[in-house]
Amino acid sequence: MSEERPDSCDLLCLDLPVAEDIRARMPQLPDLEQAAAAAKALADPTRLGVAAALAEGGELCVCDVSWVVGQAQNLVSHHLRQLRTAGLAASRRDGRLVMYKLTDRGRHLLRTLLGTTAAKPA
Repeated sequence: MSEERPDSCDLLCLDLPVAEDIRARMPQLPDLEQAAAAAKALADPTRLGVAAALAEGGELCVCDVSWVVGQAQNLVSHHLRQLRTAGLAASRRDGRLVMYKLTDRGRHLLRTLLGTTAAKPA
């Protein structure tokens, strides 16, 4: 009795013109890596909550985000840095405060993950 492999073809059936056309329209590896990093940045529940807080608050300092999500400032600061590194958040210094907000890309990705009511533009 042969083992069934429902997830692969039993023979090579490549439609080369179609496959080449699709291949030509595929995103380049650097674009895929950037998109994967953005998706990975929101794959953590705490980071997702931090991003949701920024979506609701518009622009917030680390102290405010920490209070909203109920986590320690050093942990929230770490997660905000990761969101910024992934291009999903931006920061600016305001005197002694560092203010964070979602980027357009961050809002769009968050809206995709949490639904249409999340990530309203600031």
